[in-house]
Amino acid sequence: MPKERNLKKALLIVDVQNDFLPGGALAVPDGDQVIPIINDLQKEFPLVVATEDCHPENHSSFAHFHGKKPGEKIEVEGELQELWPVHCVQGSWGAELAPSLEKGRIDQVFYKGTDARVDSYSAFFDNQRLRSTGLTAYLREKGIEKLYIVGLATDYCVKFTALDALSEGFSVYVIPEGCRGIDLAPGDVEKAYFEMEKAGVCFCPLSC
Repeated sequence: MPKERNLKKALLIVDVQNDFLPGGALAVPDGDQVIPIINDLQKEFPLVVATEDCHPENHSSFAHFHGKKPGEKIEVEGELQELWPVHCVQGSWGAELAPSLEKGRIDQVFYKGTDARVDSYSAFFDNQRLRSTGLTAYLREKGIEKLYIVGLATDYCVKFTALDALSEGFSVYVIPEGCRGIDLAPGDVEKAYFEMEKAGVCFCPLSC
């Protein structure tokens, strides 16, 4: 990781919440292993922001809401929707940031998935780009040019956040050691890294 204190760079922590950790409703394998890495990384950045999935109880991505099983796909609001177990419901323990995640250095938290009608993988917009989280405006106000991304899960929220960050004009760096993926279909994580690299995302191992 670069050691310079560049005021134009920020660390973005994506969805390190209880429901995405072992024992949670939608656990990412080994998701808890990113926490000590992220805690150490925060010390290298003058600005740290985080996101939280924050769903209403009737969110359209919840399988039971449609009488379906998690993993099935249906059309919602004209878009193909992957269905998930109930997770990160507003006000629940599962929606809270992990207890062992260092929160004292987090300057701002941005909430996504708050609209029951549409899912929201990206930290910037919902999946149909109907609503912004306000993250772009915040980062621009702070003069951020380089965005370093860690969190959960590589093949969903990390990937879509990185791609949207590029589209918003930021230089984007994903730190692989600080991410873990679901790999719902074997190879999904590898495919996500390929898609990000092809789009222009850089990967920054801790040793770089």
